[in-house]
Amino acid sequence: MSSEAKPLLTELEALLRNDGPPPWERALDLLLRHFDCAVGTIHLLGPDQLLHLCAQRGLPPPVLAKVGAIPIGKGMAGLAAERRAPVQVCNLQTDTSGVARPDARMTKMEGSIAAPMLLGERLCGVVGVAKPVPYEFSADEADRLLAAGSVLARRG
Repeated sequence: MSSEAKPLLTELEALLRNDGPPPWERALDLLLRHFDCAVGTIHLLGPDQLLHLCAQRGLPPPVLAKVGAIPIGKGMAGLAAERRAPVQVCNLQTDTSGVARPDARMTKMEGSIAAPMLLGERLCGVVGVAKPVPYEFSADEADRLLAAGSVLARRG
């Protein structure tokens, strides 16, 4: 794990170490600051096997209506859940790979990554962040988001 990951994970663990409801919005704010991103989401896996939005920052209302419940395998969050690995797109505005859903363009974001929240092998949800510029997240950044997802999964 990189030297940049340890302070992030320590701060995230401290934030989630309370007895009340999980502070998903504050955790997401921390991740957005750490990754220098403008938009982010946290989805938790429900008993219906859908990913349910529990925290978001920066999503426009038309997108909110579409990402409230995401099937596994659909869109970036759904693919990250299905693959149990980070999924990214360098530019949501020009992507033709089919990884991102067409509605993702309404976010006005470009560089985007989603990582599963795993507790061991058990999927608990997905966390995603995005930048308003084309951006390829490094392997280290993907690993850090995956590690952060594992910390979040302990409270999910």
